[in-house]
Amino acid sequence: MLSVRQLSSGYGPIDVIHRVDMEVVAGECVSLLGWSGSGKTTLMRAVAGLLGASAGNMIFEGHDITSLPAHRRVALGITMVPEGRRLFRGMTVHENVLVGAHTVAKEAAAKRIEFVFDLLPVLKERKNQIAGTLSGGEQQMCAVARALMSEPRLLLIDELSLGLAPVVVARLVQALAAIRKLGTTIILVEQDAELALSISDRAYIIRNGRFVREGRSAELKTDPQIVHDYFAPLEKR
Repeated sequence: MLSVRQLSSGYGPIDVIHRVDMEVVAGECVSLLGWSGSGKTTLMRAVAGLLGASAGNMIFEGHDITSLPAHRRVALGITMVPEGRRLFRGMTVHENVLVGAHTVAKEAAAKRIEFVFDLLPVLKERKNQIAGTLSGGEQQMCAVARALMSEPRLLLIDELSLGLAPVVVARLVQALAAIRKLGTTIILVEQDAELALSISDRAYIIRNGRFVREGRSAELKTDPQIVHDYFAPLEKR
């Protein structure tokens, strides 16, 4: 579905990721692991079209998207749930979710929002509530719902669980499982390595803007070096 080849990207003249290669097969959930500042978000923003490429290319379902702006990538089927949710805090839940439907016909959007609210029922209960008054977990659900409105084939999620209670994370994981059953492919950035490897098929580990490991999640989860580097408390590293 997605082929990233020798991609470099960053901010202004400074590259944060350097000549990375990545493949994502349709139907997979692929996680990106690495400590803060390693380049995970930069890579996601480059795939979404929010950052330009200084080298390399990206092919999505046969289309060269390297130079396409973000809104054109959404139309092709790539949508991102950004870190920090980025909701319109003064608008209602319903209004925020509808923002994600700008590429969908009005009739289709009405059906889609019912599907999204069935998937995340707490949002249906809160649909007339101002988004800025939601809990952190509810805001994350709202951001995911907004992304789903465009019927993405590739869903990019930057920091699914950051700052959320375990019960909320469990609900989001259940929603992702349902989304995958419908055929949506997912790339997940997640600092909780144990969570990421438990829900993804494969994982890439990024350090200083370069991939240092790649493999099946089940294998990486039992690798002693990965466990030491990403599972152990900081004071034990």
